[in-house]
Amino acid sequence: MEYVRIGTRSSRLALWQANLIALALSTKYPEVKVELVRVTTKGDKILDSPLSKIGGKGLFTKELEVAMLEGEIDLAVHSLKDVPVELPPEFTIAAIIKRAEPFDAFVSNKYRTFKELPRGARVGTSSLRRRAQLLAVRPDLQIDNLRGNVDTRLKKLDEGDFDGIILAAAGLKRLGHERKISEVLPPSLMLPAVGQGALAVETLSGNVEVRNMLNFLDDADTRAATDAERAFLKVVEGGCQVPVGVFAEVEGKKITVEAVIASIDGQNIIRDKLSGKAEDSAALGEALAVKLLNNGGREILSAVLG
Repeated sequence: MEYVRIGTRSSRLALWQANLIALALSTKYPEVKVELVRVTTKGDKILDSPLSKIGGKGLFTKELEVAMLEGEIDLAVHSLKDVPVELPPEFTIAAIIKRAEPFDAFVSNKYRTFKELPRGARVGTSSLRRRAQLLAVRPDLQIDNLRGNVDTRLKKLDEGDFDGIILAAAGLKRLGHERKISEVLPPSLMLPAVGQGALAVETLSGNVEVRNMLNFLDDADTRAATDAERAFLKVVEGGCQVPVGVFAEVEGKKITVEAVIASIDGQNIIRDKLSGKAEDSAALGEALAVKLLNNGGREILSAVLG
């Protein structure tokens, strides 16, 4: 190929991620010209409503897929947590990059740790997953909606709208905001979103040339871990805006998957984990989902989804 066009959203974080892939491709294939093409998605346009209210599937990916089908781009770079667990057959995740920090970060200008928050403190997040897990340990907190890109959210914190906010640690680090992190929340307090911290490169299933070009970017351990997480979510509900957290970790040939299903108010919470062979990652994620659903998770999600 003489050139490769990478589709990306226009946020600073999305451009950072796309440029990471562009640099990797340019280094591996110096004879290929790499170009970024910016695409605006539905999730970028609607900033005044919680994600759970505007539909969970494909909010940040659909327009990029349309651009691929129309021949405007050859591949798209996503945060894996934004990619629906079921893709149309025309598309495939050709590579999942080695995972960065998978956990959430507590950011505050007043308090060094989450535990220091006073009773009734205002915490910003648009995620039902984060809301539920925060309220499970601190039902006294006031959780308020917070949308926008990373810089917008940090600005709202600086303006005094919140006592603290919760953001993905990976995004903060990628944008050079690591010093703003007051505390990385441990998984015992806050299990992350499916695929959090990992980048996915999506392309057309039939574009064998591009798929082969991307093989070198695929990280086996990250692929196995996120396969388990995505398999869990597929069984549980399939969308991204449900109060569900899940994290899988590969150690050698073993994988451990831990997950939580919680009511939005955090009062009902089901949590468990399973371990097994890394090669059985997807089956393990599915088995854990069935276990949690049968232990009360189904009733919790039925109440959430109405």
